[in-house]
Amino acid sequence: MAADYTLYLVADADFVSGRDLLGLVKEAVAGGVTVVQLRAKSLPGRAFVELGSEIARALAGTGVPLLINDRVDVAVACGAAGAHLGQEDMPVRPARSLLGPAGTIGVSVNTPEEARRAELEGADYVGAGPAFATATKATELPVLGPDGIGRIKRAVRIPVVAIGGIGPGNAAALAGAGADGIAVVSAILGAPNARQAADALRQAFRR
Repeated sequence: MAADYTLYLVADADFVSGRDLLGLVKEAVAGGVTVVQLRAKSLPGRAFVELGSEIARALAGTGVPLLINDRVDVAVACGAAGAHLGQEDMPVRPARSLLGPAGTIGVSVNTPEEARRAELEGADYVGAGPAFATATKATELPVLGPDGIGRIKRAVRIPVVAIGGIGPGNAAALAGAGADGIAVVSAILGAPNARQAADALRQAFRR
């Protein structure tokens, strides 16, 4: 069954800085999150696997897949559904050989050309961004806006998930541009109530 990318939470362990990430993920899923990606740039490998395994167990039976940022080895070790790769990470083909044919692989892109290459190499979806300016992740990439997201969507047949600076106020513009989903960090993890924030985002993206 194809994944539902409507509301994609990037669960960034560094962003929450000591707060209960597992609890936030559970609340976000209850509010309508459809995919969870675990990002933990500063965690050692063992701790990353332990956290990933904990979240994977919590998501079991919910229908919400867990993807691991960058680390294909961690994805395999914790039984995640797949991995999300940046332009400087492991290429799609060797990642596929490790994850197997059923594993989900996403690739971060900023241009239609990068998106087409990811699709040709066998990616299941692309994360296109930054859709809007964001302070959550440092980047020198040009902001795409709805028009840029639309150009990437038209370049490929696989799902396109917009990421970067997204909130309830601009989610509808991305839906109108053709995005298959929106990915967020701070809009959920930085909100007073993760469940309500997820619900608001999902409702906004439907409009």
